[in-house]
Amino acid sequence: MLNTPVTDAATLSVAPMMDWTDRHCRVFHRLMTRRALLYTEMVTAPAIIHGDRPRLLDYDAADHPVALQLGGSDPAELEAATRIAADWGYDEINLNVGCPSDRVQSGCFGAVLMKTPDLVAECVGRMIAASPVEVTVKCRIGVDDQVPEQVLPDFLDRMRAAGIRRVTIHARKAWLQGLSPRENRDIPPLDYPLVHRMKQDFPDLHLSINGGIADMDAVRDHLQVMDGVMIGRAAYHQPWDILGGADRLWGDRPPFEAPDQVAQAMRPYILSHLAAGGRLHQITRHMLGLFHGMPGARGWKRTLSEGASKGGIEVYDAALCQVTQLAA
Repeated sequence: MLNTPVTDAATLSVAPMMDWTDRHCRVFHRLMTRRALLYTEMVTAPAIIHGDRPRLLDYDAADHPVALQLGGSDPAELEAATRIAADWGYDEINLNVGCPSDRVQSGCFGAVLMKTPDLVAECVGRMIAASPVEVTVKCRIGVDDQVPEQVLPDFLDRMRAAGIRRVTIHARKAWLQGLSPRENRDIPPLDYPLVHRMKQDFPDLHLSINGGIADMDAVRDHLQVMDGVMIGRAAYHQPWDILGGADRLWGDRPPFEAPDQVAQAMRPYILSHLAAGGRLHQITRHMLGLFHGMPGARGWKRTLSEGASKGGIEVYDAALCQVTQLAA
């Protein structure tokens, strides 16, 4: 198993999350961790082929290491989208075989593709041929009435045969019939032992675990077995708790000692965004949980929630005062 800069970064990654991990969110997250791997929101292959490519693919140079997640099930479209995206210099291109969203099912991609592993193998084979960087897969342990103990090892075997060397496994089934996308993130039971066994059965693959991992203690526990851990909602809702000290996993000193320093460090980026005609809430909606569990957190969140859609930097500074005055 090759250890490259991007596989090293995949020791800890922040999951691709639709409507959440946009470019503003990634700038914010990157301030707290220089080392963790960040992912874009999923972008569909047809959108890249036919849509506004700079809007979909542009990112801040500071995002690196950063991966692009693609959605689709047509091998030719995914090959074309991968070839186009190559010009943007992402560190990895990932295929979504895990998202249970109804938006995803209707387009025949995401977790529903667990039912057609041969098609997934063809897709990733075409993507690998078109990509100058590593192609990876994010999957579930199965869907609907599939038996994960049978389906998951077979899926990994087929991915390996197609040339995939790195897979992130969400340790839940996706119940595509009867559960909403939100319910699919909580209700299907987690099966960490099964995912851990996959690392034993596929020692040559780089395998990351995802799903329900809520703190850094859990991250360290999983890393005793797995090559990497991917965190989703906890990193978004409690970013300082997860990312503030994340670089210690690599033996590095974290960039900041306290979350108010992160908030201050975001100010130039926010001012630049406002000067270009952007809105404050486009950035601060990703920052509401920065002071989670700390004095003043409620005032910070309330000030931004109520004022950021209409106000400017003065709203941001007022929100920060809610925290710093209590800490003084």
